[in-house]
Formats: sequence, structure tokens, C-alpha cells
Amino acid sequence: MGKSLTYEEFAENLNTKFRTSADGADGASVIDLDLAEVSELKLSAKQEQFSVLFRGPRDRFLGQGTRSLEHDKLGQAELFLVPVREDAEGYYYEAVFNRFRK
Repeated sequence: MGKSLTYEEFAENLNTKFRTSADGADGASVIDLDLAEVSELKLSAKQEQFSVLFRGPRDRFLGQGTRSLEHDKLGQAELFLVPVREDAEGYYYEAVFNRFRK
């Protein structure tokens, strides 16, 4: 399992590329996902909540599931991605974080 990325790390790397693989008829291929949005951070005494939105290519759809993502600066992490919409620029995938604060 990869590292647990923080809100601050995502916010500092907005509009950068993450890589993942997708299995297809032609075997596994690398797909670039752009970190398109980072939601507002909601903090309570015991929890933190935020979400991130990735934009993938229009010609490759990724289904819902856990993906291994790699980033040049942040390294590797495992995220559960859910497809949430599509437009002329591509497909969008969301990862939601709702975790206890240390």
C-alpha cells in the first residue's frame, strides 16, 4: 500500500499529472490523470474531510475502484476513484477523504 497523501500535498500539486495503469484489450497501458480540483478542507476536532478530482483522457474510461497512482514529486499512493462526470475534455474521477485527525 502506498503512502497517505495530505490535503496540503494535493493543494500544492494542483494541475499536475498523476499516472495510473489501465487494463484493456491491448494489455496494461499508462494513463495520465490531471489533478483538476481540490475541495475546501473541512476540519473538526477529530476529523478532516476533503475531496480531489482528477481529469482523465476522453478516449480511455476507468471504472470505479482502487488505483495505484504515481506522481513525480509525491511518489506512489493507492486511491479509491469513482467516475463522476464527463465533458469535452475527458472523464472525471473523484477520491473522497474522511479520516480521523492525529
